[in-house]
Amino acid sequence: MENLQRIDERLSNIESLLLSQKTVLNFDEVATYTGLSKSYLYKLTSSGGIPCYKPQGKHIYFNKIEIDSWLMQNRKATTKELESEAATIVTLKKGNKI
Repeated sequence: MENLQRIDERLSNIESLLLSQKTVLNFDEVATYTGLSKSYLYKLTSSGGIPCYKPQGKHIYFNKIEIDSWLMQNRKATTKELESEAATIVTLKKGNKI
């Protein structure tokens, strides 16, 4: 039983590695790649919330680079970055008062 779990884990790892090598992904692959549920992914594709392609009007395909960019949008700044920006603003405002 333990061997079957190890084999299943290794197979999942191999599938993930193969998926990362592709440049064009189908709907199921994007769901697996992003970890998004299929229902949410359908919602995103129908509303134009995620970049996708329908070359024959039925099947949906995705460019992996575009999906990576989409996943990396709306970056949240770190506390250190925010503190640095705040210090810069305070310094500039003090300079304007003189």
